[in-house]
Amino acid sequence: MTKQIKEIVEKYYLDYETVPYISDDRDFDTWLKEVSLSKSKLVPKKNMEKTDEGLIAGDIILLWRVHFGTFTTDTVQSNYFPKYFEYTYGINGEKNLENLLENELVYIKSIMESLKHTPLAILKNLLKEKSIKGVSKMKKDDVHIAIRENYSEEELLSKELIREYALTEKGEAALENNQAIVDKHPKKKY
Repeated sequence: MTKQIKEIVEKYYLDYETVPYISDDRDFDTWLKEVSLSKSKLVPKKNMEKTDEGLIAGDIILLWRVHFGTFTTDTVQSNYFPKYFEYTYGINGEKNLENLLENELVYIKSIMESLKHTPLAILKNLLKEKSIKGVSKMKKDDVHIAIRENYSEEELLSKELIREYALTEKGEAALENNQAIVDKHPKKKY
């Protein structure tokens, strides 16, 4: 924790149950000016209170985003986490996702279960590597079938293909138990 972040925590977040994450990359001068004008720029205290499962609001929103079936290893590698995870929910999206994995609320699907996320051109090239005929004319479903017939999961692991994050039963229960948090989240099409 940098000296500046420590000062911010001591000034604004000392009485919070959980201290919000503050990135070193944040434009502190601009943010501090905004906070001096309106405390609404602070992470709301209620977002840092623990649920019965020991999670905070940002974790619940992460679970909610994962349940859509669009959160992938590519999403994480490209560091695509909307700013609201830090600024509204006080979490480091990537780190909190790792915690959700470790606590078995989320898991990573197999490559075979995640084929829909890998570009068709990449999958067709894999089939060409196996000298499969007629690959260029194959439609998406046919390519997926051919991949499953000609590759094992182990062979595909070395190809570093995109995999999908999904909720475990425990994750689904945590999301369901905390629907009020999701209901308060501003809705956009995800």
